[in-house]
Amino acid sequence: MIGYLRGRLAIKTPPLLVMDVNGVGYEVEAPMSTCFALPDAGADIVLITHLVVREDQHTLYGFASEAERQLFRDLLKVNRVGAKLALGILSGISVQEFIRCIQEEDKGLLSKLPGVGRKTAERLIMDMRDRINAEATVLSLAAIGNGAVSGTSSSGPHREAFTALTSLGYKPAEARRMLDGADEALNTTEDLLRAVLQSAAPAGNS
Repeated sequence: MIGYLRGRLAIKTPPLLVMDVNGVGYEVEAPMSTCFALPDAGADIVLITHLVVREDQHTLYGFASEAERQLFRDLLKVNRVGAKLALGILSGISVQEFIRCIQEEDKGLLSKLPGVGRKTAERLIMDMRDRINAEATVLSLAAIGNGAVSGTSSSGPHREAFTALTSLGYKPAEARRMLDGADEALNTTEDLLRAVLQSAAPAGNS
């Protein structure tokens, strides 16, 4: 297992990151919360990681905090929740707010996350309730704050933001609508994603 990576952030195109570790480039997929916490490409960083091994693919996922990685791992244990959906959930809601939704059985808020829907929200609540309420899990998930994360044209950032949104589970038409409503003054991929995700976040998730 690869527990963490320490090296230079070579490429930052959310949700895909490439880290240069002693001359080896590691492709890492990360939630938007982690991408937003990272400095610009070229900086030295540390990412907590989780490796998913399949017959035809090895995929490395990176997180800014142990809390995010723990929630990601717990989500993977839920029936019909894969890595892509888990990343979408972490990109659309904070760990603390997710815990609250599970504890208060807030299906309405969960169902508005990309790729979730009503039935998946109910499954999340049912399967995650015991894990969230377990004291050890709550303590590890709540440990936010000690994370490990130490172009000029509009077409490029919009195209990259569109790719990032669809990779998180938003339908192409929905991603286009979100970006069409973005402030024209936003000219970086990160600023665009931050703005549209905050705008799309369910009420009460701020």
